[in-house]
Amino acid sequence: MDPIFWLTLATVALLLFFDYTNGFHDTANMVGSVIATRAMSPTQAIAIVSFFTFLGPLLGGTAVANTLGQFFSLDDRTAHTSVSVVFVGVIAAVAWNLFTWWRGIPSSSSHALVGGLIGAVLAEAGADHIHWGWDVLVHRGEWTGVTKIVAALLLSPVLGLIAGFLLMHLLKWLCRGATPKVNRPLRRLQWLGVAWLAFSHGANDGQKSMGVITMVLVLGGHLSHFQVPYWVMLLCAAAITLGTASGGWRIVRTVGFGIYRLRPIHGFASQLAAASVISGAASLGAPVSTTHLVSSTIMGTGAADRPKGVRWGKAGEIVFTWVVTIPGTALVGALCQYLTHLSL
Repeated sequence: MDPIFWLTLATVALLLFFDYTNGFHDTANMVGSVIATRAMSPTQAIAIVSFFTFLGPLLGGTAVANTLGQFFSLDDRTAHTSVSVVFVGVIAAVAWNLFTWWRGIPSSSSHALVGGLIGAVLAEAGADHIHWGWDVLVHRGEWTGVTKIVAALLLSPVLGLIAGFLLMHLLKWLCRGATPKVNRPLRRLQWLGVAWLAFSHGANDGQKSMGVITMVLVLGGHLSHFQVPYWVMLLCAAAITLGTASGGWRIVRTVGFGIYRLRPIHGFASQLAAASVISGAASLGAPVSTTHLVSSTIMGTGAADRPKGVRWGKAGEIVFTWVVTIPGTALVGALCQYLTHLSL
C-alpha cells in the first residue's frame, strides 16, 4: 500500500491514544468531588462518568471539531509532510499528558494538543500557515482560529470560578437553616451533576480528536472536504471512554482533596458550574479544558464558603501549569519537528 496510508493510519491511532490519555487524565477531575464527598463509590463514579462521556461525542454535535480541525493549513506541502507534522504535534501532546499524569498535575489536554500542533506547524511551515484569527476579530468582530481557541481556554476558568462562587452562594441561601440531613439529597443530586459534567466533557473534549483526525484524512487525501465521518465519532467516543474507565487516580487526590475540603454542597455546586460552562462552550464551538474548569469551580465554591480554607498554594501550582502548557508543548512540538528533519 501507499506509504501515506500507513502514516495516516499511525496518526489516527496516535490521536485515538491521545483521546485515551485525555479520558484518564480528565476522569479524576470529574469523579474527584463525588468521591471526596462520598456521594459515590469509585466504581459507581467511573461507571456513570464513562457512560455519559461516551454519549457526549455522539450527541454533542461537531462545532468544536470544526474549530480544532481548521486552525492551520498545510495545502502547499505534500500529503506525507502534512500528515507527519500532525503526527509530531500529537506526540508532543501525548508526552505532556503522560508527564503531568505521572506527576499528579491536573493540566489541560486541550492546551497540550493545541500547543503541540502550533509548534510543529511553526517549525515546518512558519506562522503564515496558522489561522491566528486576529485580523478577523479586528475587522469583523468574529472569533476564529487560534484567537478563539486560546480565548476559550484562558477565559473559561475565570467563568468557572465566578459560576462556582455564585452557585455556592445560591445553594447556601437555599439551604439556610437546614440540618446536616440535607447532605443526603445533595449527595443524590451529585449523581445528576456528575452525569451532566461527563456528557459535556465528552461533547467538548471528545470532539477535539474528531476534528484533528478529520483534518488528517483530508491532508492524506482520504476525504475530499472537511466533514467528520460517523465512524470517527464512534472511535473517538470509544477511546475517550476507555481512558475514562481507566481512571487517573493520581489526580483524584489533587482535585478531590488538594484544593478545598469538599462537602456535598461544594461538590454539587462545582459540578453544575463546570457542566454549564463546558456545555455552553461546546455549543459555540469553543474548546475548553475540563481540568481547568473543575479546578476553578472548586476554587470558586471554596472562596464563597471559606476563602482561607482554599489551598491557594496548590491552586497556584495548577494555574502555573495552565500558563506554561501551550508554550511548553509548542516548544516540544517544534523540537520534535526539527529532529524529524535532521533524521530524514
